Amino acid sequence: MKHKYLTSTALLLTFATPAFAVERSEVLDTYMNIAAANYADSLTTAQTLQTAVNALVATPSAEALQAAKNAWLAARVPYQQTEVYRFGNAIVDDWEGKVNAWPLDEGLIDYVDNSYGGPSDENEFAALNVIANPTFTLSGQEIDATDITPEFLSDTLHEADGVEANVATGYHAIEFLLWGQDLNGHGTGAGNRSWTDYATGDDCTNDNCDRRADYLVAATDLLVSDLEYMAAQWAEGGAARTTLTDNTDAGLAAILTGMGSLSYGEQAGERMRLGLMLNDPEEEHSCFADNTHNDHYYDGLGVQNVYQGEYIRVDGSLVSGPSLSDLVAETDAALDAEMQGKLSTTMMSLGRIKTAAEAGFAYDQMLERGNAAGEALVMGGVNGLIDQTKSIERVVTTLGLDQIAFEGSDSLDDPDAVFQ
Repeated sequence: MKHKYLTSTALLLTFATPAFAVERSEVLDTYMNIAAANYADSLTTAQTLQTAVNALVATPSAEALQAAKNAWLAARVPYQQTEVYRFGNAIVDDWEGKVNAWPLDEGLIDYVDNSYGGPSDENEFAALNVIANPTFTLSGQEIDATDITPEFLSDTLHEADGVEANVATGYHAIEFLLWGQDLNGHGTGAGNRSWTDYATGDDCTNDNCDRRADYLVAATDLLVSDLEYMAAQWAEGGAARTTLTDNTDAGLAAILTGMGSLSYGEQAGERMRLGLMLNDPEEEHSCFADNTHNDHYYDGLGVQNVYQGEYIRVDGSLVSGPSLSDLVAETDAALDAEMQGKLSTTMMSLGRIKTAAEAGFAYDQMLERGNAAGEALVMGGVNGLIDQTKSIERVVTTLGLDQIAFEGSDSLDDPDAVFQ
């Protein structure tokens, strides 16, 4: 067999050809292309959820309820990866509360267990149960809730009386309507709502099955329309793209603001460390479905996606392009390797939480006081997120961008304030 060898001249030419520098505008294009694909996937999976919800309402059964739950769980996978687009993009941050606000006072929406309590000084409507009450008084005005529509939920009920806990829309309102309350505390099990809560006639349990179905349909329709809006903002010519391309360095700062703020104050602090400090299962991000392990994992993956310039779509295809990693490597290869390593360490830690939960050690069990194994798992994720934020700060400096103030959390910055 003859072997072909490159001549020394060919070798010289091969190694002498310089690589083209990565343009900052190209990195921004990749970031926007990933956003467009990610929000498009969030929309299509929400539409699948909508189909499952309509089927449940049309023909209630245990199987139909489980299908709707499965569709909700699947819809969370792409959506959580979009959260890295918050903080740095006002158009996303101003909108996000419509679709992903938490925690919520679920008594606003539907029946709750007696242990839940009633109205409080902080929230007069904590136990309103609008499904059971077609009229109520809000700020001295009589409200007609006979027809539960998307407009009623978004314009009247959501954050009623200016209280953030009055979450009436989005993924978590739908989650509650599918699973019901998780009354297990730190014990095993998620919410256990029966399909008969949507049954007709004498099979209906807990009353008002028709209004409960109306609420579920309206909330799901609203989620779809809200995602249609955001998907359009990241499509070609959309407002989110236009804003970013006005100033390339400001666009890069937006990327890093999202990465740092989600990593540090939001995820490490408000979503993980705070719940561990309070030992409160209600501090789970998806407390009704016991899906918080996936919320944390895919939030972390979203940060890694935008740094590496890669996103795997729900159909398995890859969206990729010149990345922030490429840009950093051209200036400081050691810093890029450090950043990549820390992202990988964080994902390993979040993966351990996910694996443990899927094996039966639920996230709310990990939060129980004195559970050393649970604390170690959660703090592994917290520490990884904090550590990667330090490298994100170095990336900001290396790229010559203005200093960025990342979101903070009392749980990390002033722990004593948590208990005041």
